[in-house]
Amino acid sequence: MTGHPTVYEAFVQVMADVQGIAKKDQNTQQRFHFRGIDAVMNAVGPALREHGVVIIPQALNISTERYESKGGAGMKNSTVHMQYTVYGPNGDHFVGSAYGEAADSGDKSVSKAQSVAYRTFLLQGLTVPTQEPDPDASVHERASVQLSPISEAKHELASLLNAEGIDLNAFAAWAMTPTGGSINIAATDSVVAIRTLIDRVKNDTDTIRGEVPHA
Repeated sequence: MTGHPTVYEAFVQVMADVQGIAKKDQNTQQRFHFRGIDAVMNAVGPALREHGVVIIPQALNISTERYESKGGAGMKNSTVHMQYTVYGPNGDHFVGSAYGEAADSGDKSVSKAQSVAYRTFLLQGLTVPTQEPDPDASVHERASVQLSPISEAKHELASLLNAEGIDLNAFAAWAMTPTGGSINIAATDSVVAIRTLIDRVKNDTDTIRGEVPHA
């Protein structure tokens, strides 16, 4: 079929026809407006048909997990990686992809996630302004990890041994001998035992370094 635009040219024509999609859907529970998949497809669909563009989806990966909501309901969360083949009026094509994630208490989490992925692909592929907050508009820091007392003590011991040049594995083997106090560092849950080893390393490093075999 000659005389027809290439798939890229046809897609650009679709972009020209779809330059904005209003947020008309509302989340009544959390009270915010959003741009649903139906709104996107109602805006994009006519332009695709007008310019002879067809989009065929294919699931590349689907992962799911089950969990319980705060209210006690059984939920299923799905994450999908979708691939989309975009065909033009000449039959030529290009390929794109997008991710989607959604949860549902029934059996619709996968289809919901696929809808999210398709909406994302259309909005980003057609460069439709979303009027969403820019990712750089906010920042956050990870919460510090609170170690248990025994984990904190073992971490301090390992750091001290490293600073003194004493191999941790060799020291752990020595600690299990009568000379070292017969302490299994990996298995013990005694903070006092680990703290005792820390104090001994601090007070008698040279002696211990000589007693501990090299790795």
